[in-house]
Amino acid sequence: MIKFTNVSLIYPNSQQTVIEDLTFIVAEGELVLVMGSTGIGKSSLLRLINGLVPHHTGGILAGDISVNGISTQSVKPGGLAHLIGIVGQNPLNGFVTDTVEEELAFGMETLNLPPDVMRKRVEEILDLLSLAQLRNRSLATLSGGEQQRVAIGSALVMHPKVLVLDEPTSALDPVAAEEVLSILHRLVHDLGLTVIVSEHKLERVIQFADRIIHIQGGGQTQIGTPETIFASSALAPPIIHLARAMNVSEIPLSVRQMRRLTEPIRKHLSEITPDVVHTVDKAKIVVKVDRMSISYGAKEAIADTSLTICAGEIVAVMGRNGAGKSSLLRAIVGATSPSKGAVSIVGKDPFSLHGKERTELVGFIPQEPSDLLYGQSVREECSQADADNHVASGETFALIQTLVPGISQNTHPRDLSEGQRLSLALSVVLSAQPQLLVLDEPTRGLDYTAKVSLISILKEIAHAHDRAVIIATHDVELVAELASRVIFIAEGEIVADGTTMDVLLSSPAFAPQVAKVMSPSPWLTVKDVLTAMRNNP
Repeated sequence: MIKFTNVSLIYPNSQQTVIEDLTFIVAEGELVLVMGSTGIGKSSLLRLINGLVPHHTGGILAGDISVNGISTQSVKPGGLAHLIGIVGQNPLNGFVTDTVEEELAFGMETLNLPPDVMRKRVEEILDLLSLAQLRNRSLATLSGGEQQRVAIGSALVMHPKVLVLDEPTSALDPVAAEEVLSILHRLVHDLGLTVIVSEHKLERVIQFADRIIHIQGGGQTQIGTPETIFASSALAPPIIHLARAMNVSEIPLSVRQMRRLTEPIRKHLSEITPDVVHTVDKAKIVVKVDRMSISYGAKEAIADTSLTICAGEIVAVMGRNGAGKSSLLRAIVGATSPSKGAVSIVGKDPFSLHGKERTELVGFIPQEPSDLLYGQSVREECSQADADNHVASGETFALIQTLVPGISQNTHPRDLSEGQRLSLALSVVLSAQPQLLVLDEPTRGLDYTAKVSLISILKEIAHAHDRAVIIATHDVELVAELASRVIFIAEGEIVADGTTMDVLLSSPAFAPQVAKVMSPSPWLTVKDVLTAMRNNP
């Protein structure tokens, strides 16, 4: 179905190739995972499949790529629209209409399909992806996860032979992500759909992959089965790291497989209770929300909510897509006005904060980090942040190098990958060292190495500098490693508020991989398990 023959790609002004002399064939009905570090070239590989690279992006391409016998050199990307459906990293950038139903129908209208066929397919996709209740909603009012489901639906409704997805679950809650991946898996097996997917949250997708293309940098790639790749790859989900540490006989790709392989060890560790210690200065209240409600027209996004967050706390706000997480965060930082109630940051109204006082008190990274970037290069963004935040020259750029090494200062922010752009926005905000740091989906586009760096930085901010951190996220692995407290929101109301251990273990759907493997013992991370094994041989 897809054939790469001696393909090499390099971009103008780049020092090294993205891929070099790559040859492989993807058969019909195969699900292939593309993995690699942030900014390594995964999106470029995906865009080669339908010709977006180099037709629209530029670059020097050698070799040949064909899909269903059609070479991408002989046709422009539009000439493959009947064969290939593509979902980008940022769904909002690909929307062309105003409402959900119009967006689903648009692609079929361009192919001049009969109205009765379009109507039937739209209804099928609305049901398949649980979008029926959103059919008349404006796309601009949807949450990030809801937008992602619409983007996937608008590709599936075309009945493509090949579906290319760039981080399709990055903004989806664990339940929605599992549903989408299960649907794709079913389409692969039942209808022979060929799926190429890039994803950083490997724990979600490895059990569905037939093969993996691992982009390693410097033009090098490795192709093989998941078992072959994860036998040696440093880039791996928690379950693989746990398996290596426990010296199990196989490479497990699912929780069920891992539980079977570790039964004796789990039995031994079940008698040990983990130590959980968090230091919180309850005398220093950073955020206070008092009976706050937020409404958008007739829809109530947050209902009569009260909470207090103190210095030293790292609080994770979790919940299904559209539950109200972003609305809560935007009200806390003063970006959205509550319809009722009040919010204060260190005793001050966030809506009254301006200029230097605002940057010193609160830092906010929205779901779309590009909203914070306006410079013409990474150097310009970092230099401006150094000046605005009154820090030493080069400090902001040093932060981004900690998160994602290797970014050129001459690169335009719009030319960065999603993960690199997020890291740049994070660095700009973090350099001000605000009293309160608020992050909305801070790990979209970040690989495991970058997440480890982010965790270290956020813990330093909260614990060593006595500040508060709030993150809204669907990344349960991040929450297990980072957060001291979890607030769970459903339909705009707080339904759970407690320690990370208590909240995550009480919800099977939102539990991290290690917790599922070690259940019913209360373990959350690989580090916790390894410490227990060393202390209790």
